[in-house]
Amino acid sequence: MKTALITGITGQDGSYLAELLLEKGYRVVGMVRRSSTENFERIAHLRERVDLRQADLLDQLSLIDVLRAVEPDEIYNLAAQSFVPTSWQQPVLTAEFDAVGVTRLLEAVRLVAPGARFYQASSSEMFGQVRETPQRETTPFYPRSPYGVAKVYGHFITVNYRESYNIYTCSGILFNHESPRRGREFVTRKVSDGAARVKLGLGRELRLGNLEARRDWGFAGDYVDAMWRMLQQARADDYVVATGESHTVRELVEIAFGTLGLDWRQHVREDPALLRPAEVERLVGDASKARRVLGWAPRVSFRELVEMMVRADLERLQRR
Repeated sequence: MKTALITGITGQDGSYLAELLLEKGYRVVGMVRRSSTENFERIAHLRERVDLRQADLLDQLSLIDVLRAVEPDEIYNLAAQSFVPTSWQQPVLTAEFDAVGVTRLLEAVRLVAPGARFYQASSSEMFGQVRETPQRETTPFYPRSPYGVAKVYGHFITVNYRESYNIYTCSGILFNHESPRRGREFVTRKVSDGAARVKLGLGRELRLGNLEARRDWGFAGDYVDAMWRMLQQARADDYVVATGESHTVRELVEIAFGTLGLDWRQHVREDPALLRPAEVERLVGDASKARRVLGWAPRVSFRELVEMMVRADLERLQRR
């Protein structure tokens, strides 16, 4: 039985990855931060099947201790400050988690678990003001937020440890991936929740930022499969994971409200206060390398994803 350690197991990706690994017969250990208010909602159905250990990306010794105790075969570093707007409000903290925190974890791997295989969650936000379209593994980075900048550091320090210490480290450059488990501060979930509230009479208006921003959106459950596949290869490498389709926030809104028989134009308002200081206008990924080498392909379409999220929020609000 292989042992996998997942940092950020309580997040969207962590919960889907834990499910996948348990199905494959892994012993799954989740790393969680000490908090006075624990939030294990996404993994509540898995609590009896996963082993949770306390450690923190801000605390080097705790990382060494957890790796020494767990002795993982595979490590998935999904823990991060992952909300882009927050990175402008807390840029230093974002760098501590998403840049220096990756280094602390890699250094712990080097010291006590050099035989483990390591996955780093990189991001399409690293491309920022894109240099070419679509974006692939060789596309230069031009991040447009403190989050994107920190993720570039995390990406390259992962490459550096692979090349300097011969440790098996991979980075998955994942484009936007969503699900009913997405945090409600993210635009996809904000839209699906907002549409459901309007349908049930719990709200009348939804305020959004740039409706013309384009993203490559996929299903998180599909993307964690790509993470696992990366660590099963004979040679460590980096991969773009994306659908190859670009959609605007406006399209997202149209499908979400249309799923519930609503006219979005009667309820959605653009709010300049919600615009980013520096916008990322167009992201669309070329995942041909992942398709070729990993045998990976997305299974859930954009429309299916949005409809899934809207119906899940509608059911959740109806239960309440």
